[in-house]
Amino acid sequence: MAELIDEANERAEFNISIAIANARINHSAISATHCKGCGEPIPEKRRVAVPGCTMC
Repeated sequence: MAELIDEANERAEFNISIAIANARINHSAISATHCKGCGEPIPEKRRVAVPGCTMC
């Protein structure tokens, strides 16, 4: 029984950490078109997945 409770607590902690990370993302931020580190174009999929990204 204690194992089930421990597993449930671990899952809850994981879900909370994911929710906090998602809340910290500024979903209306505009991503850069080119990497500020190497100057290469940032792939569109990354720009959409990570709003406000500045590096590839």
